[in-house]
Amino acid sequence: MKYIKWLLCLPPALFILFNMYAYGSIISYRSLAPVRTAFMSARMAQLSESKPDVRLKYQWRAYDDISVHLKKALIASEDAQFATHSGFDWNGILNAVKRNQRSGRIRAGGSTISQQLAKNLFLNESRSYWRKGEEALLTLMLEATTDKERLFELYLNIIEWGYGVYGAEAASQHFYGKPASKLTVQQAAVLAARVPKPLYYIDHPHDGGLRKKTSVILRRMGAADLPDS
Repeated sequence: MKYIKWLLCLPPALFILFNMYAYGSIISYRSLAPVRTAFMSARMAQLSESKPDVRLKYQWRAYDDISVHLKKALIASEDAQFATHSGFDWNGILNAVKRNQRSGRIRAGGSTISQQLAKNLFLNESRSYWRKGEEALLTLMLEATTDKERLFELYLNIIEWGYGVYGAEAASQHFYGKPASKLTVQQAAVLAARVPKPLYYIDHPHDGGLRKKTSVILRRMGAADLPDS
């Protein structure tokens, strides 16, 4: 009986400990750059077997050292209301739930930039309602403790853009051989278009969907609102 009680207490205890760790990390990330995210570690572990030659490329850059074109492109592509919402796009979530119900499995998430940041910092790419619930809790922590510009700076620096390629600087150097501060409007739009399926587009460089998405982003960039400093 004693062991059963311990087993019953273990999941809530682990849940509390994980979220205490996450909260402490979030507080530190208000001024410090992550050394490596949970998503990076999980992905690199996967690639160590399938693509052992891949090395981690991750170079932190301050917010002002990243092209405003890339900032606007990502807002236009991933989360048009990022500057004003509290972490969640409720219309997007409802639409995603409807699509998931129609398909019978979790395919779409309606994730905002804040939610994507929570996932990349602390979780993995698995899809379940439990993981989405944890992601929501982490998103609330991020939004409650950290200003929007810092959240966006973190996001810009940890996004996956290719096999082992993370963050705006590494992506800009990998694809264009230039610093992230020097990206053109067109280059920024292409990079933003890659974000939802970065590894797919590496393996399918001539996919027409990338060109179509880039065109849509270019049309929307002018109306993209960046967070206030």
